[in-house]
Amino acid sequence: MIINSTDLKNNLGKYLRECAREEIIITKNNRRIAKLVSYEKDKNFFDAVIDEGVVSEKQAQAFNLDAKKMSYEEFLKFNENTQKRYEYIDGQVYLLSSPTADHQRVLGELHVAFYNWFKGKKCVPFLAPFDITLKKSADNINVVQPDLIVICDLEENLNSKDHYMGVPVLAVEIISPSTRSRDIIKKLDLYMCAGIIEYWIVNPSNIEISVYFFENGEILKNVTFKEGECLESYFFEGFRIKLQDIF
Repeated sequence: MIINSTDLKNNLGKYLRECAREEIIITKNNRRIAKLVSYEKDKNFFDAVIDEGVVSEKQAQAFNLDAKKMSYEEFLKFNENTQKRYEYIDGQVYLLSSPTADHQRVLGELHVAFYNWFKGKKCVPFLAPFDITLKKSADNINVVQPDLIVICDLEENLNSKDHYMGVPVLAVEIISPSTRSRDIIKKLDLYMCAGIIEYWIVNPSNIEISVYFFENGEILKNVTFKEGECLESYFFEGFRIKLQDIF
């Protein structure tokens, strides 16, 4: 399939799903500039340890995993007694590395802004590590740890173990070289399909934040705020953050 860059920008969610079925060539000014392909590799699952912190061969073999994928039940068993942080997306397990000082500085500034704005309101911000269980479909269950989330239905969705089982309204991910493709492609698709309404992708290297507003499993609006600008939330009217205060 061949599409132009404007079409990709306006229909990103659609083409993220299409690329799982076929290769998509992107053009600009009638010139081919990029290719959108599924992140899934044909390589063996156990070779994926170097690929963005995926679970190691030794760890996988301990649970008798003989394929690239883990079931949700296998992941729960795998994850229940470990002190390490993992995410589970589309059946794949990812080991989360320790964040950098720059990542933590940005996260701290964001959390202060969120805490101050939401103080006294029903919605509550939470920092990672905090597992969120999201469903793309009845048989596609995922477990992720966004850097920052806003929950508006906490009390209604706590299970007997005090774990939140609902869907946050807003999720924030601070990208790094090791998580960039996962945050921009896999998590954007997951959050969009699972019912999250607003998604922020924070890029400390470029000093910018991209904000996506989802509706009915599609990207309804999106904008990228750059250095010197003031970010405004689509969903939370009146919620503004100056990028200079974050970076």
